[in-house]
Amino acid sequence: MEYISCAQARPMAGLRLVLSAGSPGPWGEAAKSIFYARGVGFVAVAQNSLADNDELFAWTGTRNAPVAVYDDEKPRHSWLDILFLAERLGSGPSLLPATREGQAECVGVSHQICGEDGLGWNRRLDIFNMLVAQAGGDPTKTMLPLRAFKDYGGTTDAMAASTGRLIAILSMLDTRLQRQKAAGSRYLVGDALTATDIHFAAFFGMIDPLPHDLNPMPDHLRMLYSSGSPGLRAMVTPELRAHRDFVYRDYLRLPMDF
Repeated sequence: MEYISCAQARPMAGLRLVLSAGSPGPWGEAAKSIFYARGVGFVAVAQNSLADNDELFAWTGTRNAPVAVYDDEKPRHSWLDILFLAERLGSGPSLLPATREGQAECVGVSHQICGEDGLGWNRRLDIFNMLVAQAGGDPTKTMLPLRAFKDYGGTTDAMAASTGRLIAILSMLDTRLQRQKAAGSRYLVGDALTATDIHFAAFFGMIDPLPHDLNPMPDHLRMLYSSGSPGLRAMVTPELRAHRDFVYRDYLRLPMDF
């Protein structure tokens, strides 16, 4: 993917999407896919993972990605704000169900994937926990800056609990898919593609990355994303993997480009 700098992007009009350059971060991949599914073009702006990103902070108030900035509107940092922006700017089938009840269900399940204490959040803590264990229990001897632990709730208790929370979320999603299938639907919510399916497809890559020809991610990151306890690896069920593959194959772009 071709990127421009924050300095180049800041005076521009239209949609600029800040992404972690060269890495398939799940929040960024979800944002890209949401805009793609809604037919919204954007200019990609580079953020460097785990760096200070001072120019980005001066522009958007955050050092992290993704961030969506449309014209002179406020920067949008959260997965939910990005979804609502895509809904407003895009065209074609909505990624939210038509009813308020369906919308609440969609957003609620997506929060279990994208939100604080959700799938991505706990998988990140699970990886932190593994890296700290490999460093003899000393976070200062890992590849991560201490700011990362602070920013993402990386306390000893939260890291220790992360694997169990991950397994519970994946079990819920697997059960939901099976229940939906029994009711005649291929989707996590309702009977059509929603943002929840896209969010799941993007975040499942933190546990089971697509093969290299479809996801040419750095080898060290693939090793981390493919790691985990036996209990976690057992939750890479045929149903979850098939649903991820279905969403990418039928609705999103492959190979992934980052």
